[in-house]
Amino acid sequence: MPQPHPQRLLIVGSGGREHTLVKAALASPGVSHVIAAPGNGGIAQDAPCFPVAVEDIAGLVALARSERIDFVVVGPEVPLSLGLVDALAAAGIPAYGPKADGARLEASKIFTKQLLLKHRIPTAPAAFFSAVAPALAYLRSRNIPIVIKADGLAAGKGVIVAQTLAEAEAAVHDMLAGGKFGASGSQVLIEDCLFGEETSIHVVVSGRDYVILPTAQDHKRVGDGDTGPNTGGMGAYSPAEVVTPALLERIEREIVRPSVDAIAAEGIDFRGTLFIGIMLTPEGPSVLEYNTRFGDPETQVIITRLATDVVALLWAATSGTLRTIPVAVKPGYALCVVLAAKGYPDAYPKNDPITFPAQPPPQTFAIHAGTTRNPRGEIVSNGGRVLGAVALAPTLRAAADHAYQLADQIQWTNKYFRRDIGARQLNRR
Repeated sequence: MPQPHPQRLLIVGSGGREHTLVKAALASPGVSHVIAAPGNGGIAQDAPCFPVAVEDIAGLVALARSERIDFVVVGPEVPLSLGLVDALAAAGIPAYGPKADGARLEASKIFTKQLLLKHRIPTAPAAFFSAVAPALAYLRSRNIPIVIKADGLAAGKGVIVAQTLAEAEAAVHDMLAGGKFGASGSQVLIEDCLFGEETSIHVVVSGRDYVILPTAQDHKRVGDGDTGPNTGGMGAYSPAEVVTPALLERIEREIVRPSVDAIAAEGIDFRGTLFIGIMLTPEGPSVLEYNTRFGDPETQVIITRLATDVVALLWAATSGTLRTIPVAVKPGYALCVVLAAKGYPDAYPKNDPITFPAQPPPQTFAIHAGTTRNPRGEIVSNGGRVLGAVALAPTLRAAADHAYQLADQIQWTNKYFRRDIGARQLNRR
């Protein structure tokens, strides 16, 4: 019989999402031991970290065994798609996250689009190609702007929103002929561009049971005013008031419930996070994509707002008892400003020493993503998205003010961040 609450946890991953999950696990009653692999500089301040790469499936299973772990929470998409949860299950170790068949909903954009079309879930018209000539012919028959997506995982960089036909044609050539994304770009999905406002809907799924978590809105473009190239996310806030109670009810009716049922109908026993990217078009909500893990930086604001024991929630989804867990949300607003290295998402410097304020603003904290500790013991930058300045406050304005105070107080040579996270909602008032 499964124990009522796991005590020894392994968090797999090294980003801000995983640091947030580590903090939630440490705050969970009944949890006695938390480790991470591979972790980062900030996670290592909170929990022991082990240098096992997320792609090392055998190594992660061996680590879980040697550390007598009774519950693994898998953060990133890559180990999910490589079958980490399958391997852990074979070893008798429960894990939160879908098996490889469920992770394919993120690992293959074409697989997901086919499921959406088959089950008549609202989504943009699209076609799929593995050769340049037919892809170019299709492009010329559609309206511009248009979206070109590499089929496989591409670290958040495999989606091109082409503003001209020439840009679209170049993207097709780069992926199908130029090998820009390797095997991930050997097939492409070309879909009509949807217009409207985006939102992120995170759903904890256990078979046909599910719980919708608090709404959030990400900011994908690198520059203020949603300018510049797409990134993995430059900031987020929750709740996203553009998703009114009536709209959320419609999203659940037209997208969430049909998605959960469609996945189950395909023979997939999905247990994990279904993160649905949605465009709020004038005609109604439409699915942009599925992800099969928590978003980053959405996790930093969604988990911050949960009053429910996060480990109990994830364990219930894994063990098939999700209906027994009521989800409670703290009052107020959470906002996360991502502090990046100048140059991200292209080339950027690393190894800049980082200093943190001795007394951060109230109800704020720094979430580590691309950080490590150098031989001198200093926390240094080690990635494109380096830190998240997170605040929880009674109002969105206060949350933004406090998060930006913390962002200004954290110092390193090549720091860069957007100054307008949450501005769209604030300016709507």
